[in-house]
Amino acid sequence: MYSTAFLDLPPFQSAAGTVRLPGSKSISNRVLLLAGLAAGTTVVHDLLDSDDTRVMLTALETLGCTLRRDGSALHVTGLGGQLQQRNAKLFLGNAGTAMRPLTAALAVLAATQGGQFELSGVARMHERPIGDLVDALRQLGCPVTDLGQPGFPPLRVGDSGQHALHTERTIRVRGDVSSQFLTALLLALPLVTEQGPVTIEVDGELISKPYIDITLGLLARFGIEVQRSDYQRFVLPQGSQYKSPGSIHVEGDASSASYFVALGALAGIDQPVRIEGVGFDAIQGDIRFVEAAQAMGAAVTGGPGWLEVRRGAWPLKGITLDCNHIPDAAMTLAVMALYADSPTRLNNIASWRVKETDRIAAMATELRKLGATVEEGADYIVVQPLQHWQAATIHTYDDHRMAMCLSLASLNVLAGAQPPCTVRIEDPKCVAKTFPDYFDALFSLVEPVAGAVPVLAIDGPTASGKGTLATELAERLGYHLLDSGALYRATALAAKDAGIALDDGPALAAMAANLDLRFTGHDVFLNGREITHPLRLESTGGMASQVSVHPEVRQALHALQLGFRRAPGLVADGRDMGTVVFPDAPLKVFLTASAEQRAARRYRQLIEKGNSANIDSLRIDLEARDARDKNRAVAPLKPAEDAELLDNSQLSIEDSVVQVLNWWQQRQPF
Repeated sequence: MYSTAFLDLPPFQSAAGTVRLPGSKSISNRVLLLAGLAAGTTVVHDLLDSDDTRVMLTALETLGCTLRRDGSALHVTGLGGQLQQRNAKLFLGNAGTAMRPLTAALAVLAATQGGQFELSGVARMHERPIGDLVDALRQLGCPVTDLGQPGFPPLRVGDSGQHALHTERTIRVRGDVSSQFLTALLLALPLVTEQGPVTIEVDGELISKPYIDITLGLLARFGIEVQRSDYQRFVLPQGSQYKSPGSIHVEGDASSASYFVALGALAGIDQPVRIEGVGFDAIQGDIRFVEAAQAMGAAVTGGPGWLEVRRGAWPLKGITLDCNHIPDAAMTLAVMALYADSPTRLNNIASWRVKETDRIAAMATELRKLGATVEEGADYIVVQPLQHWQAATIHTYDDHRMAMCLSLASLNVLAGAQPPCTVRIEDPKCVAKTFPDYFDALFSLVEPVAGAVPVLAIDGPTASGKGTLATELAERLGYHLLDSGALYRATALAAKDAGIALDDGPALAAMAANLDLRFTGHDVFLNGREITHPLRLESTGGMASQVSVHPEVRQALHALQLGFRRAPGLVADGRDMGTVVFPDAPLKVFLTASAEQRAARRYRQLIEKGNSANIDSLRIDLEARDARDKNRAVAPLKPAEDAELLDNSQLSIEDSVVQVLNWWQQRQPF
């Protein structure tokens, strides 16, 4: 997952390959709550690992459920409808699929068994309406106290006393704001059916009916057969009791599938994009996004648990669609509309305004940044095809779907953008709500425009601090890191292991061409053996300097170095990154410091690690290496002609990072 302040997406020109979806958020949190309320143990497979499910899991543990992981499976031992804790404060982040159902379940349990619970979340959660659910619970006789603005979290449910609930009454709830209010009641009210059936009636048109179908289907898996009359009247039978199904699988998230269906429709030109984890047999309503994508021109095939999508009609076709049945996935259509041949109008999306952000306003704002013409209304949005693209910084509003949808704007070259535009996604970690690895999945499928993946080259002499600087820059930008020195050091170690003389260039090159080198985090493995520590020894650095003078070795490692240039970008450090390996890098920095300063730094590092050292010997050795590197026949150490020179003798690492990032930002189109 990318935890950077922003992530710059280079322009992409095609897509192909396979993506495995994470589990559905809607199914995951419903299953967790049902398992937590049921008696016995439920084994949950393929559970989504995300921010929303983590807050639900924490809440269940706080309430007394037992959770045990066994590989990828989660064993949930539930409460059997009986409170184990009668007083707790639950923080639920921005997870509506946790806040609404837990509010209802704890309200009826606290009222009937005596308890008191406070439920809160992030600031945005306290702006998301819950008043219609609270009104329904108060009709029932549940004590609910507003702890902030009436009709919004935070809330207190229960007052530590026991109350007889009015289950004989028909409980009424509005259905035109969020289907989660009805879902919350359906999940909670089986707990209070001892005296007779409980009836819920919906006022107004129920939106997002497919999400109610998910709720009803999962209730049936846990032994509750709800009688439904045209999505207006729901009857929970007398004596309903949650029964664990033993084990249950969570299917892949159909809303998340929409981004890859769109990716295939836009960029699956020669090969399809294959989506695994959800297919035409999905129980989620958002699978019907496929129909909308097909209407716009996507070519889709599929079966149980899989879909394959290619480009069909091009450009895509503008459509007008009532999106009541796919409220979350419909956001993806708004971005696909940029690539269409005529306007696209999405109707009946009022629920967008009460999600993680006001999604109608947010979508209109961000699409306009790209150059689009957008009309928004109370419950609709109209997007015109985009002719003149512009690079843009996309604000994501702490909303995972805004980040994932707008990432598709990085395919703008396919719509004729000239020049192809970079798209900056602010706060990319917000995707952790449902799809923590989204951007890695995207990058595994797309092919960048030739030369579009940016490289930041950091060159300089030994002990100038370029490795530390490059590592910090890569972390700040979310880019890949190439420590070219590590390649030469690993070659030297491999030569030592194989008994190859360091002056035998052809033999060294033959070995380097087949180097089995693997980087895992901060660890480095050579032929399956960890070499992280020996790689950093002074003696290894000396050998690497001897190895690097051979033209054959440099050529053998050149292709390996080029392979590190992958989306979203690369920070490369070495001695010839800007002059030889990546001469087209948009920013080249030549980092240096005096030999005395570099020797002093290296001396401190060695002493801190408990190694003996002599500062004069270190200085002499560094000067000798500098001379070798500067005077070698192939790729001598020198600044590129257009490099920025940075003498960090008197600068901290943070000072150097800030300076380079400022130079980097000056070269961006935003």
